[in-house]
Amino acid sequence: MADKSADAFRTISEVAETIGVPQHVLRFWETRFPAVKPLKRGGNRRYYRPEDVDLLRAINRLLYTDGYTIKGVQKLLKDKGAKGLLAEPAQAIPVSPAVTTLPEPAPPGELFARPVPSTAVDAAFVASLRAIRDRLAGALAQA
Repeated sequence: MADKSADAFRTISEVAETIGVPQHVLRFWETRFPAVKPLKRGGNRRYYRPEDVDLLRAINRLLYTDGYTIKGVQKLLKDKGAKGLLAEPAQAIPVSPAVTTLPEPAPPGELFARPVPSTAVDAAFVASLRAIRDRLAGALAQA
């Protein structure tokens, strides 16, 4: 990445490289987090302000380090606002209940016997995990 001043706008590729996520993830986050609004110029090119990059770093940390779900981060942004979220130090943000309710990993023989706790994830995700579990169990039974 070329050396730019701290106040310079960044392209989506620069932000993706800085934060460590693919560009399509940043575009997806724009659809889920209304506070993320890069400037769009000719050809729909995105240009991120320094405060946009800071917010994206905070979202990345909350999702991938602190274990929040997208809905959890949306709630934080709604309650605190983007500036309030950025003003808090990372350790001041409470750990999501989803992180504390996940079970210990099951031994390989019990992999399909343990239920997924419904408090840890939303219903659609649980349904998709159960469908995968059932397909894997069927494939193992045929093997």
